[in-house]
Amino acid sequence: MFRVKLNDEQLRNVVAGPGDVEWRYEMRRECQEILPGLLLGPFVASKSLETLQSLGITHIVCIRDAKEAFSVRPRFPQQFTYMTLDVEDNEEQNLIRLFPAAKKFIDDAISRNGRVLVHCNGGISLSPAFVVMFVMQYYNMSWEDALHTVQNRRYCISPNGGFLTQIKEYEAIYKASLALEESPYQNSNNVSRRKRDDDDDDRAEDRKRPLVDMDGDDPDAMQT
Repeated sequence: MFRVKLNDEQLRNVVAGPGDVEWRYEMRRECQEILPGLLLGPFVASKSLETLQSLGITHIVCIRDAKEAFSVRPRFPQQFTYMTLDVEDNEEQNLIRLFPAAKKFIDDAISRNGRVLVHCNGGISLSPAFVVMFVMQYYNMSWEDALHTVQNRRYCISPNGGFLTQIKEYEAIYKASLALEESPYQNSNNVSRRKRDDDDDDRAEDRKRPLVDMDGDDPDAMQT
């Protein structure tokens, strides 16, 4: 699991994003790099093989409404590794349940020095919701900071109300998981578990040893 620790100044800089980029309306049809190795955009940004190769893309997460499956689909399965998620682009769709698989796919790609494009049809609501949750956990930041981090790089994003609620809920979920990982009780349980495993191994070895020297060289062997 990727996680970057930031001090306060680094956090402010990450959230603020590049200050020298002037957003233009036509940029909504392009993809933008949100963090190293992770890009976000619309489906149209995934349709040009030349553009994808120039950006160094290796993996693509294609998020689509099931009704869009005919048009929003992997275009270059021979050139890139795809993950396709069929979801409903409405406020009732449960994204938190789907997010872990997407996160693992992105983590695995980045760990291999890959570059991942995450897109939905418009790159406005659905795919940004996934990316905001990923950024939140990657930088260990609040949902507000994660949303602003993404928005300051792709200004046109606007997750719907249901997705925004789930983004807020996910902050509590991942922070609870993080607290559990870092708790001394959890660590002591891991140590105890390893000790029990070692003790079991020692007992198994003892059972394998002969109780009496069969060659008669054991001075403590019983004499008859």
